[in-house]
Amino acid sequence: MSAQCEVTAKRAAGAAMGVFERYLTVWVFLCILAGIALGQFFPQLFQAIGRMEVAQVNLPVGVLIWVMIIPMLLKVDFSALGEVRNHVKGIGVTLFINWLVKPFSMALLAWLFIRHWFAPLLPPEQLDSYIAGLILLAAAPCTAMVFVWSRLTGGDPLFTLSQVALNDSIMVVAFAPLVAFLLGLSAITVPWATLLISVALYIVIPVIIAQLLRKALMGKGPAAFDETMEKIGPWSIAALLLTLVLLFAFQGEAILKQPLVIALLAVPILIQVFFNAALAYWLNRAVGEKHNIACPSALIGASNFFELAVAAAISLFGFNSGAALATVVGVLIEVPVMLLVVYIVNHSKAWYERGASITKA
Repeated sequence: MSAQCEVTAKRAAGAAMGVFERYLTVWVFLCILAGIALGQFFPQLFQAIGRMEVAQVNLPVGVLIWVMIIPMLLKVDFSALGEVRNHVKGIGVTLFINWLVKPFSMALLAWLFIRHWFAPLLPPEQLDSYIAGLILLAAAPCTAMVFVWSRLTGGDPLFTLSQVALNDSIMVVAFAPLVAFLLGLSAITVPWATLLISVALYIVIPVIIAQLLRKALMGKGPAAFDETMEKIGPWSIAALLLTLVLLFAFQGEAILKQPLVIALLAVPILIQVFFNAALAYWLNRAVGEKHNIACPSALIGASNFFELAVAAAISLFGFNSGAALATVVGVLIEVPVMLLVVYIVNHSKAWYERGASITKA
């Protein structure tokens, strides 16, 4: 294990949930209200913002998304990939859940709830778009917040770091084909060129920029890195919230007409979160992994890289799309739901360790 990797892991273990993160649901709800109000009072302003595009990329949103994503990616240390070999079973469970279960289970739930059971209650012209947004949300494993969830459960920091680095490495090459495949199964057509541009803009380029900045900052010492992260950390949440204000300024009319939409979209997301967390937790127990490995493995399977999902949805389908709205519902419920998952895994430790010890024996 490199010294830099160990330092990064210890820093991740001490990551605290700040005021913005703790009350993210409140901020998102306020952004919904602010965006709807501003969109109603200043429609021409937001129409002008919506027209500021180059090659189907909205420039204000593109800038906000980079400000949102790059600070998140600065926390990822790809040198931690060497630690994967030390927790093969836990990493195997993580990869199985994140790439073979989670996206497909969400596609199934979206098909059941949106295409069939809730269809009479939703605008018919947006059904495909809602499904696409839910798929985008599930196809991007959590990058930053998982460090917070792991700390709250006493998770192994090196394992958490290594699984985030591995998931992000896979995401660079797998996100586009996986999303295209699942959308194809749902009979939703997305131009490959648009999808690949989105991946380049919101995954590949930010990863490269973040890693170059990380290398430069770490070259000045951990103190310089920590100081910079402390300064730019709030930028990410602020950019997310401003993006949401813009999005709801465009979505306001539709939401005012059908306020039930947000609650209906939350149902498959909630089911998917608890299903994937429970399955990952149980599988780690079944293979005999330690509790402090099972917790971050279950938590990364339950949470999403919602910043990327919002960015991709806006880029592929636009501000006014059901896809963009569906990804925002994921942001709205992320913190309270994940805190509930944290509570469950913390309070089931005795049950977990009884089963894990039997498996090992």
